[in-house]
Amino acid sequence: MKYLKHKIYGFIFNLFKVFPINKNRITFIVDSGESFKGNLDYIKNEFEKRGNFEFNFFYKDQFSINALKKLATSKYVFLNDNFFPVAFMNFKSETVVTQLWHAPGAFKKFGGSVSDEDAKEMLLKISKNTDYLIVSSKNIVDYYSEAFQISKDKIKPLGLPRADYYFENHNIDELKSKFCSKYGIDLEKKIILYAPTFRDEEKYNNVFNYLNLDEFNESLGDEYILALRLHPKIRNFYSGEISAQGKYVDCSDYKSEQELLLISDILITDYSSIMIEFALLNKPIVFFTYDFDSYLNEERGFYFDFKSTVPGPVVNDSSQLINVIVNSEFDESKMSDFVKTQFDAIDGEASKRVVDYLLKYGGQNE
Repeated sequence: MKYLKHKIYGFIFNLFKVFPINKNRITFIVDSGESFKGNLDYIKNEFEKRGNFEFNFFYKDQFSINALKKLATSKYVFLNDNFFPVAFMNFKSETVVTQLWHAPGAFKKFGGSVSDEDAKEMLLKISKNTDYLIVSSKNIVDYYSEAFQISKDKIKPLGLPRADYYFENHNIDELKSKFCSKYGIDLEKKIILYAPTFRDEEKYNNVFNYLNLDEFNESLGDEYILALRLHPKIRNFYSGEISAQGKYVDCSDYKSEQELLLISDILITDYSSIMIEFALLNKPIVFFTYDFDSYLNEERGFYFDFKSTVPGPVVNDSSQLINVIVNSEFDESKMSDFVKTQFDAIDGEASKRVVDYLLKYGGQNE
């Protein structure tokens, strides 16, 4: 039977509804690798300023009766990704379930925008058990409503909590020194961060089949080092080894993606939502879309016209990519408009707005 495991999970969870809600208990639903945890950390930090709350991390890939009991008796529950058993969990009316989602803004289609009817039905069940979905701008509410199959009145454009990071005081020189020391890089080198997304089509995931590293280093190696950061889910889509001979660093294991954005001078990406966060920093972005037609027609597609909207030049092969960087052919004129589309407020107070809202309304729409 489809979703049997999730239904059993939900059934066991529902047994704990006999226990009263702990009004100070806050549970964050994560995986054991704690991937995409940034938003949750910022919400936790903000709640810590407000009172004596109990924080509980529920690891969705580790079954635990005690963890289920704590989840069922939490006042506030936060997710950063989909968790299918939520479709079958009957939370008490006092519990506030909030989806923060790990990806900033909206650009490439996802969820219900690209799913079949069966998957949409599951998303709808999850959304019925979700009180709020937090997004970064009113401009993207319609897209998230479709992606999550959720009512628009549950979507609150309060900001991206983890973007508050960029408004804190950071010693960028110290962060770069730590990074260079870890990977044995000359501190004088500028960093080009290459952060591609995953593809459903396996053959397009090995980026070194499309990026000529020898030519890249010959043209740019005196001034730059290439730092590759693969998507955390890449192993679900590519079984081979992604590596190349030649000078580069694989920083896929580097703990803080946000530190990498701060210390990088240029971002190379494709369809990844990392572009949205990097755009906040007003630094050059190049879009290396060697499989554009396939991605557009066979995979997800986009909520916006890609080539006219992205805040930087779009290139299709290694030579074009290298030439853009060598000649500094960056289109920064679109950066401001792009950021305004993705964020209503750019002030470092998104976490505060989210927690203020939840404490004020306590799960009841205004």
